[in-house]
Amino acid sequence: MPDARAGQDLAGGAPRRGGALGAAPSRAAAPSVTGGAAAPSVTGRHRQPGLVLTDHHFDVPLDHDDPTGEHIRVYAREVVAARREHDELPWLVYLQGGPGFPAGRPVGRESWLDRALEDYRVLLLDQRGTGRSTPATRQTLPLRGTPAQQADYLAHFRADAIVRDCEHIRRRLTGGRPWTVLGQSFGGFCAVTYLSRAPEGLAEVLITGGLPGLDTDADTVYRAAYPRMERKTLAHYDRYPGDEAAARRIAAHLAAHEEVLADGTRLTVEAFQQLGILLGTDDGSHRLHYLLEDAFADTADGPRLSDAFGEEVAAILSRAHCPLYALLHEAIYAQDGEATHWAAERVRAEFPQFDRFDGSDGFDESDQHHTGGARFLFTGETVHPWMLHTHPALRPLRRTAELLAERKGWTPLYDAGQLARNTVPVAAAIYHDDLYVDTAHSLRTARAIRGLRTWVTDEYEHDGVRAGGRAVLDRLLRLVRDEA
Repeated sequence: MPDARAGQDLAGGAPRRGGALGAAPSRAAAPSVTGGAAAPSVTGRHRQPGLVLTDHHFDVPLDHDDPTGEHIRVYAREVVAARREHDELPWLVYLQGGPGFPAGRPVGRESWLDRALEDYRVLLLDQRGTGRSTPATRQTLPLRGTPAQQADYLAHFRADAIVRDCEHIRRRLTGGRPWTVLGQSFGGFCAVTYLSRAPEGLAEVLITGGLPGLDTDADTVYRAAYPRMERKTLAHYDRYPGDEAAARRIAAHLAAHEEVLADGTRLTVEAFQQLGILLGTDDGSHRLHYLLEDAFADTADGPRLSDAFGEEVAAILSRAHCPLYALLHEAIYAQDGEATHWAAERVRAEFPQFDRFDGSDGFDESDQHHTGGARFLFTGETVHPWMLHTHPALRPLRRTAELLAERKGWTPLYDAGQLARNTVPVAAAIYHDDLYVDTAHSLRTARAIRGLRTWVTDEYEHDGVRAGGRAVLDRLLRLVRDEA
């Protein structure tokens, strides 16, 4: 679940390019020393004003059930306040939203990190396949062999494997002591898997916008998501009434003209609708408005979408930095052994209002108000097979994506019995009418995890842990410590 930003920050999973293919021989695990002594995992150290940043690389099994088999590399960045560099501090590991996004790259004590550094030594994990961990992209995946071999490889990149990576790393860094997990969005899904599979590794769990349905399949997720997308679109038009006329004009243009963005993305009406992903973030409605208000340029061939508009749209829609978001997005909901079969595409047919726009009926552009008939609706938090043709970073991976959509045998990610017996302190922020994660599903899960304390709020959108600065993390820490 991304936060739809052109540059990734410390919350949500928005685009940031980076990463290098790296595969090194495995080495025996050895604990590192908290507070300054360089561990075998340390590969670099840097300073920013007020911060000390340490690079760690870990060799982990591709398949943790086969520890002597192939290994891949996982990268994590340790962050500590400069004045506490040599202190014995507890660890907090941050699990990024996604799937398929690396952790944010900090510049100073920004956002939630400022609060975390008061109490913790923070580890920003690039989950397997992302960022500086052994990357999985259109450039690297062909090294795995055929599309079938690529799909088999990527089947090891779900939350259960991420949790086992965390446990491998925890034993290296903490000498076996449990640590705190902060999970944002998909990172919260991973945290619930952690509570299910390895609670002994956890001191506390903090979840922001990331309580999954324990038994909801992909069809159920999208059946709940499309009405939210519609509500968010109409609320945006209430805020900016002229934007529906602007959106309709752009969609009508795309229906009549082929537009290819600078990065090679074919901007179709369906791709344009996905700009609705912005509506799940704190400032996303405003960003969408500014994007729509100046979309066209007058050219010798008549009005065309401006280069500036195209560049910004390309940054939002690109999957070059996060192909796993498209390849594994529906697989994060697969637990019943059945294939997902492009659930978002199939379920969309149950909501024909998303396909009724014809560019003309029911709208008077002169007064910029809807006059009846079909509305133009944005979408967002969905992945579709047509993206394998429109997005250049996904085209070479088309068959791999199809095989993952057809794949059966997915195993459960959550253990309801273990969660009902939970003894780990847990606190979760649930955002009212969250675009990306269904509130009702989250509340049911909250009731199923013993001892979990919830904070339900409409003050923030899905990226509240970023937009709220220190406030959201501070609130969760007070909850989990019984101080609120």
